[in-house]
Amino acid sequence: MTPIARNPGRARPALGGALTALVTPFTPDGALDEAAFRRLVSWQVLSGIDGLVPCGTTGEAPTLGQAERERLLDITVEVAATRPSHRRVTIVAGTGTNDTDATIRATRRAAELGADAALVVAPYYNRPDQRMLESHFRAVADEGGLPVVVYNVPSRTGTNVEADTFLRLATHPRIVAVKEASGNLEQIARICRERPRDVAVLAGDDAWTLPILALGGNGVISVASNEIPGEMVALCAAAQAGDWDHARRIHERWLPLMLANFRGAPNPVPVKAALALMGLASDMVRRPLLPLDDDARARLAHLLRSLGLLELPGGRAAPETAIAVEGAA
Repeated sequence: MTPIARNPGRARPALGGALTALVTPFTPDGALDEAAFRRLVSWQVLSGIDGLVPCGTTGEAPTLGQAERERLLDITVEVAATRPSHRRVTIVAGTGTNDTDATIRATRRAAELGADAALVVAPYYNRPDQRMLESHFRAVADEGGLPVVVYNVPSRTGTNVEADTFLRLATHPRIVAVKEASGNLEQIARICRERPRDVAVLAGDDAWTLPILALGGNGVISVASNEIPGEMVALCAAAQAGDWDHARRIHERWLPLMLANFRGAPNPVPVKAALALMGLASDMVRRPLLPLDDDARARLAHLLRSLGLLELPGGRAAPETAIAVEGAA
């Protein structure tokens, strides 16, 4: 089938490669740990990350207040702008809620704070049908003032943005990408084949990065790149260069970590535990989430050591990790 044509619009953000779905560090009393977040963003930029996504699922957006979301985005924009990089890092702000008007307001505010695009999740709990989903995303694209990345994650929202629905949305000049976490290979393959060429398809699950790139997708919004930003950038770059053997080797090496980030507790509990073991941030999460239990933490620590991400059983970060963080402070 011939890819969908679209009307030319404004300049579009470069969405591709590895974009990190940033965790939100908290202090022991549950407040934002701004110093730890700055270090994390700095390290990501110094590692060559292609994009940063604050205030998404991995950032615990449902338990963040509006002022906290704005502060996290403000820090992300500020640090990314002042750190050396081979090119400007794209910033995609999580603005989606299950309320269309609230999402539009949050997206407008993200535009004011300097985001390049908005990550807009399908409305959860309301269970809108396809007609309603299309109306929601079109309203945000029309009125939000930012390019929109449609975030399809039925396991969390209870609603799938079907291929036909997204392909209609993809004709909108401000809908620039989809973060696909449906786990439906047939649906993703069809979107990759039929979307306009300037609309990006991004994996929403690290383990699906290589398959989606092989289908012609553009990259990943990654949890694992909190832990291994350079490696996720290298995976995407190898695939985009057509070096599939190298891409496959990277995928195979880090697949156990990609899977471990979703075992033992909901995301972002495991990745925060890993970052704590690596000495990069606290594992504090906001209720109703709780930190990883002792047995799961021990299994995770064993895996991190086997992958070379921990030097000692006590959890001290490997020297190269520690140096990177110190240099980013």
